[in-house]
Amino acid sequence: MTLDVRTRWLALYVLCLGDLMIVLDTTIVNVALPSIGTDLHFSQTSLAWVVNAYLLTFGGFLLLGGRLGDLYGHRRLFLLGLALFTLASLGCGLSTTKGLLVGARAVQGLGAAVVSAVALSLIMTLFTEEGERAKAMGVFGFVLSGGGTIGVLLGGVLTDVLNWHWIFLVNLPIGVVVFFLTLRLLPAAPGVGTGRLDVAGAVTVTASLMLAVYAIVNGNQNGWTSAETLGLLAGGAVLLAVFLAIEGRVRSPLMPLALFRLRNVATANVVGVFWAAAMFAWFFMSALYLGKVLHYNALHVGLAFLPTSLIMGAFSLGLSARLVMRFGIRRPLVVGLLVAGAGLLLFVRAPVGGSFWVDVLPSTILLGIGAGAAFNPVLLAAMSDAAPAEAGLASGMVNTAFMMGGALGLAILASLADSRTHSLRVSGDSKVAALTGGYHAAFLGGAIFAVVAAATAAALLRDRAPAVAPHGEAVPAGAASRD
Repeated sequence: MTLDVRTRWLALYVLCLGDLMIVLDTTIVNVALPSIGTDLHFSQTSLAWVVNAYLLTFGGFLLLGGRLGDLYGHRRLFLLGLALFTLASLGCGLSTTKGLLVGARAVQGLGAAVVSAVALSLIMTLFTEEGERAKAMGVFGFVLSGGGTIGVLLGGVLTDVLNWHWIFLVNLPIGVVVFFLTLRLLPAAPGVGTGRLDVAGAVTVTASLMLAVYAIVNGNQNGWTSAETLGLLAGGAVLLAVFLAIEGRVRSPLMPLALFRLRNVATANVVGVFWAAAMFAWFFMSALYLGKVLHYNALHVGLAFLPTSLIMGAFSLGLSARLVMRFGIRRPLVVGLLVAGAGLLLFVRAPVGGSFWVDVLPSTILLGIGAGAAFNPVLLAAMSDAAPAEAGLASGMVNTAFMMGGALGLAILASLADSRTHSLRVSGDSKVAALTGGYHAAFLGGAIFAVVAAATAAALLRDRAPAVAPHGEAVPAGAASRD
């Protein structure tokens, strides 16, 4: 994709704006759930489907969306996903019944899966020079990591000042602008993948992921050892095994199994699972601590996350790229994960009557530094080894790893927090003290996830040896090579 420098960077900002809508949607809705439940008369149980319907289709279609981009053109699929997401957002915003809102959320999730899977591969094809790619991925990483905080702030403002309908309707003008700017800035390009769509593989892997997502998001409610949860997880595992068997036999597989032999691709996805589990623990558990223990409202919770977002922005928009060019991808990733783990450990000591300046801010600073240093390298490791014909698939894989890791990690740590809270209540602790003790257990679990991610990256990730430039000077180590 040969575009001049200015057009490439403008296209990057447009792609990031499109993906920002998707990232915002994962948190902006949570803020408005109480208002949605009251207005549309959801029960406490059925209200979860406003989130679950989105997660099911989003998690289920990431791999398929990425592979369709490889086969039929990344820009074409990006525009299709963007149109689906924008129209479904309009449907959500105009919803007056429970069924209409849940159905529109499912379509939103489908569009979001396609946009998320394809946007990253488009960036990789736009920026092929190592230094520019590191900077571009830094910008993209900032959008992915900082969008959640913006979502909390924006959700609180829109819900309080207007009403919950506007958390969806705000996507309409943004989606239209991104759609037409994408048409203008990105040239149409045919798919670079080969062969026909592997229908059997697509059906089995999508069904497997949807079953797994459903089991995970309902695990705490239904019980992790219940027949329903275990049955769904077993069904997902069986379908995954069938999918892998199909991929080993068909002529044009949806997921060429050789992709897993690329050491850095496989390692980055494992790291992504543990990393997402740690970050979800921080974001959701710290929000609960701030709200239920320190009694912050939604807007104040969002403001409490601002230091993290600002620090991540400083790293993502410059520092991270320089670290990657100077030290490669492994060392910044490992150090960043360990620093983030230290930030989670600091939260373990946050007391019932905690102060923002003493008990919250130091942790958020460490988490901002850690996440800012780590996000760019893990994305580069996940994508840089993949051939152009597999870029969409690699993007779908890393997005799936983050999504599944975050959902599973949050479910495990929420269950751990509930168990610890219950045991403290039985022991005679007050409700607030028991809640705080439960959150401490979750933060400790998140720190362990971060350390496991760092150890995995340190042991298995490989940097490319510095190359020699035409004039003889050393080129700093950057993204990983095939192994």
